[in-house]
Amino acid sequence: MPAELLSLSLACERDRFSLQLDEAVSLEGLTAVFGPSGSGKTSLLRLIAGLDQPDMGRIEAGDTLWLDTEARTSVRPEKRGAGYMFQDARLFSHLNVRGNLVFADRRSRALDTAISFDAVVEATGLPGLLDRSVAGLSGGERQRVALARAILSRPRVLLLDEPLTGLDRAAKREILPYLKHAPARFGLPVIFVSHDIEEVSALADRILVLDAGRVVAHGPAGDVLQTLDLGPLLPDGQSGGFVEAVIVGHDTGLGVTRLDLAGTSLSLPLDQRLETGGSVRLFIDASDVAIAIRKPEGISIRNVIPAKLVEIGATGMSHADLVLRPHSGATLRARVTTASIVELGLEPDMDVFALVKSMSLTGRLGAE
Repeated sequence: MPAELLSLSLACERDRFSLQLDEAVSLEGLTAVFGPSGSGKTSLLRLIAGLDQPDMGRIEAGDTLWLDTEARTSVRPEKRGAGYMFQDARLFSHLNVRGNLVFADRRSRALDTAISFDAVVEATGLPGLLDRSVAGLSGGERQRVALARAILSRPRVLLLDEPLTGLDRAAKREILPYLKHAPARFGLPVIFVSHDIEEVSALADRILVLDAGRVVAHGPAGDVLQTLDLGPLLPDGQSGGFVEAVIVGHDTGLGVTRLDLAGTSLSLPLDQRLETGGSVRLFIDASDVAIAIRKPEGISIRNVIPAKLVEIGATGMSHADLVLRPHSGATLRARVTTASIVELGLEPDMDVFALVKSMSLTGRLGAE
């Protein structure tokens, strides 16, 4: 049976900012709303939740009408069934962890008996924290409590507003698996707002890309990440591309995990948590890619990807970003010096080899 849709037709003008969209978002899995700061991501989430009102618009969750400005109909936020998790956890400071969770559990227990208190506590890794004061929790722990509380509100859809903002890398690594798997365990669709492309890559099933209040892409995460030019949407100076590869196996003797990218062999540092036959998504930073016009031999770089040079862009006086198209159909980028472009005689439509010095594993696809 096809998933229900969250149908959004919205127009909103605020302080010289305009948000306009007409989209249908799947109420299944995790949809990431991605874009630079000021693109309208949080504004969209608040409109969905009913915390703000558009100038004109209509919102339907499945066959339930939440908003119709023409008919002057607007369902109150608490009646929409949208669980909202803010950037800051907004926990009740006078209650311990258990008290925060019990508060949400008691208010919504009659809505869905399939979501039990104990199961949510276990799914978010909180059994050892229940009697702790929220004041003594780390940032990652606070967000796990906030996630559990949002799930225990038994919503129709979870709205997560940049919940990893302000956390250090270690805390992000701690909470990412909970954000990905805990809502899925209870069949809760998620709309997740972020300006961090690696977070989005690690979590998303689908991506809706906003820029200046307009939708510039919407579709399966792999398609969007591998084909859309994300450069203008990333922080200054950041450039790169995503590929999806199949896990072939592990070589404990050499300390590597072997991957296959459309017939090209790749390797990562050994990670035996990755299941053979599964897929992974990788981010390759443009600064970690060198270019050769002939397949090199006798070098320490292990990952060599045949590709077509699609475009040479101008990004600086001394260097440029190259757009590459591997056989897998993904888009890679390489940042090389202008001198290298001239000396190698690089031109669009040339066959080249991308020498990848480093790859970041951003997500296991289809893994539990």
